Amino acid sequence: MFAKRACAISATAVLLAGLGVTATASAQTVSRFDDGSFENPRVAVGSYTDLAAGQTIGPWQVTTGTVDLIGEGFWQAAEGDQSVDLNGVGPGAVAQTFTTVPGTTYTVTYALAGNPAGAPAVKTGSALIDGQDFQDFSFNTTGKTFANMGYVNRQFTFQATNSATTIAFTSTTATGPYGPVLDNVRIERCAPCPPCGNG
Repeated sequence: MFAKRACAISATAVLLAGLGVTATASAQTVSRFDDGSFENPRVAVGSYTDLAAGQTIGPWQVTTGTVDLIGEGFWQAAEGDQSVDLNGVGPGAVAQTFTTVPGTTYTVTYALAGNPAGAPAVKTGSALIDGQDFQDFSFNTTGKTFANMGYVNRQFTFQATNSATTIAFTSTTATGPYGPVLDNVRIERCAPCPPCGNG
């Protein structure tokens, strides 16, 4: 079981780069968390690419259903040029496995919006750590446009129990190609709490 708790973030401990990551640790090389803004591979400007389970977005793997990798200029990104609609033809999920230190607490932040092109207006999904639901999310696209997606930041913490951890984001918007939109995922290692003193 993972512990959910607040913590102070050490800016120098941000996990930024890595390669060779898949949705499970297995025999793959596991490295630091990477490409939280889905910038690779590049999609043609003004277009998108539909990806199915088993395909990859850089270090991310599509684990269920289908997702759309949205290219520069198709709609507003939260960071960089690209983002992911977690509904391709229908609901899907993306995951990345990265190195962690057992017993260490990490903070996850991400930018959330929704595809405003179709129903339902409220897009829903979940963020998971090693298959455990850590945060359900929803986003109301009413009044939003491709030029003004209305991204909001979401955050949660988890305590690692293994030397490799898998983070996943899945759509629970049951039908259709208009799902929650994910961008700018960041994972930061929390600074240890200082020892208590007697004043």
